[in-house]
Amino acid sequence: MSPVVDLWRLPGYIRAMSTLGVASTTTAPSTVRVPLWIDGKTVASTGRRFGEVTNAATGQVVRTVPFANADDVDNAVKAAVAAFPAWRATTPLRRARILARFRELMELHQKEIAALISEEHGKVFLDAVGSVQRGIEVVEFAVGAPHLLKGEHAESVGREVDAHSRLQPLGVCAGITPFNFPAMVPMWMFPMALACGNTFILKPSEKDPSASVRMAELLKEAGLPDGVLNIVHGDKEAVDAILSHPDIKAVSFVGSTPVAKYIYATAAANGKRVQALGGAKNHAVVLPDADLDFAAEALIGAGYGSAGERCMAISAVVAVGDAAEPLVAMLAEKAGRLKIGPGTAEGMDMGPLVTAAHLDKVRGYIDAGVRQGARLVVDGRGLAVAGHERGFFLGPTLFDHVTPEMTIYKDEIFGPVLVVLRAETLDEAIALVNRNPYGNGTALFTSSGGAARRFEDEIEVGMVGINVPIPVPMAFFSFGGWKQSLFGDLHVHGMEGICFYTRTKAITSRWPRRDAASSGLVMPTLG
Repeated sequence: MSPVVDLWRLPGYIRAMSTLGVASTTTAPSTVRVPLWIDGKTVASTGRRFGEVTNAATGQVVRTVPFANADDVDNAVKAAVAAFPAWRATTPLRRARILARFRELMELHQKEIAALISEEHGKVFLDAVGSVQRGIEVVEFAVGAPHLLKGEHAESVGREVDAHSRLQPLGVCAGITPFNFPAMVPMWMFPMALACGNTFILKPSEKDPSASVRMAELLKEAGLPDGVLNIVHGDKEAVDAILSHPDIKAVSFVGSTPVAKYIYATAAANGKRVQALGGAKNHAVVLPDADLDFAAEALIGAGYGSAGERCMAISAVVAVGDAAEPLVAMLAEKAGRLKIGPGTAEGMDMGPLVTAAHLDKVRGYIDAGVRQGARLVVDGRGLAVAGHERGFFLGPTLFDHVTPEMTIYKDEIFGPVLVVLRAETLDEAIALVNRNPYGNGTALFTSSGGAARRFEDEIEVGMVGINVPIPVPMAFFSFGGWKQSLFGDLHVHGMEGICFYTRTKAITSRWPRRDAASSGLVMPTLG
């Protein structure tokens, strides 16, 4: 048995699985349902139907998940509304101390949560561990929120008049999160919201819901009052109930662009504050003066890591001038050496895709690329993993001579498919990236400081890497794209997260003496 699987024997992991209705990972697939989490405890759903949660490496159903209805969502919101006054009145320092204890528990249970993610999503175990760590870093930032919630003060803005501002919570907030990061993306949201004094409703992906319930348990263990965090599962019916509920004041979303547009339009029409992060087509521009071996190695990880199921994955490479031929050859050679297998097995570079339906969708894109005339350099469609023939595996795939009109360039594939376009100059490459409707992340590989500075300045993308293929900002910066990759004004976590989860109240005060003259009926100027 590999060392990774041995980690699953930790008592904490077995306790977590028992809570979810699974005695251990060696038992037969369980049909016990993943619970909702409402008012500090697991509850059954009154929902109309249940979805299947599969082990992506085997194709087996390991759990079922309830699809919450409007009544379930309303019960969660009622719990959050009831908990809000006391949580808002809790001092920011006390809220931060609970989050600090939660951070410690997350570190203690990091491997077991990563094991849940690896089982349900399919990503390699160490990649899952890393994604949990990036979420923990947002919790660390949220612990420092008391310093950021101070507001401003100005003395004597007028004669005996002072002014100050207060940052106050919104009330009940909600987060709707994707399957590809079932721990990290929720931790972009609820720690920030809680630190600011809000209560929260989380609707995680129904494809891999178990990590969210486990985090809710750890938050309760850290001392979070009942009702402050609630979790509902489901599909569009649950989402629509969130978007239309009058007691939910703000909605955060990460997912595809069509759904992000819908979330933004519907929630905003219902008077809610919205941040909706959409899809991506992240480009990496490689100049001839770059260290091509370094660039190719970085692009292999950025394109095929987590089977390409990352919103910050590099999916389009723009090879400039003489860089193209050697770069494509290096990418093909390195892609051929990747080890693909179950995410829980030791030494794997890439695991399966998340579901059978998604596997079929990505295969369809590869078929379309061939039909439309792109050169298929590496074909991952024939991959078979011994002992896991029913798993959702697809090998790394590489296309060359791709043009902007092709479907494999225009659409976000969200799989291990890397496409190479060619440009003659940096000018042409920048123009190509800027014409793309997405503006999430991009990277430039070069040894020229001048080229890098120009790229930083002219590129119309929200997150930029220079010789860094996946430029995900640290928690004390904010994460978000431009154009069709973001709907709303504010990005997630960092200072923009604080702004999103608070509203500003400006207060002007005077304590007049009894002999002070009245201001009369004219417009006061204070000065």
